[in-house]
Amino acid sequence: MKFPKGKVAFLVTRNINKFNEAKLVLAEFGIATAMLNIEAIEIQNDDLEEIAKTSALDAAKKCNLPIIVEDAGLFIKALNGFPGPYSAYVNKTIGFNGILKLMEGITNREAYFESVIAYYEPGMNTPICFHGRVDGSIALEARGESGFGFDPIFIPSEGDGRTFAEMETEKKNEFSHRAKALRKFAEWYKKHF
Repeated sequence: MKFPKGKVAFLVTRNINKFNEAKLVLAEFGIATAMLNIEAIEIQNDDLEEIAKTSALDAAKKCNLPIIVEDAGLFIKALNGFPGPYSAYVNKTIGFNGILKLMEGITNREAYFESVIAYYEPGMNTPICFHGRVDGSIALEARGESGFGFDPIFIPSEGDGRTFAEMETEKKNEFSHRAKALRKFAEWYKKHF
């Protein structure tokens, strides 16, 4: 089974914000997006790609549809890459205020967001993955009301000094890690289907 030609991508997520960002990016390529609220396995691993692949395989078994899964992490240089692939758990437990506390007194605030999109359809040997990354820094304080997760404390280098949470979704999608990975997926998808 394949996606209906050039029509719809099934994104497995329970995060409406992630879905809305993906929907806007994929619409640029004429690909509609449907949200599948399936509880897919999310393994604990140091590799975002392995996490995304495992989730994609599990979700496809549960729905028997061609799907995409996205996993992302915030990697902070001064914290040796923490929280990295454990970002969702860290966000749930200590949140961005906990990260700001860990960063108190630290002058090197370099960080990056990385995203992995895994595409899988029943019958494939293994999921195909697409990566996106945006470099930036950790703000001294939380700023902005938009976005989700660590967006209020991440200032992308490519931007104008605002955090992701101070940007409209369309502006964030110009250069976010997720948007970059989704565009790579969309370009591949358009060539193959």
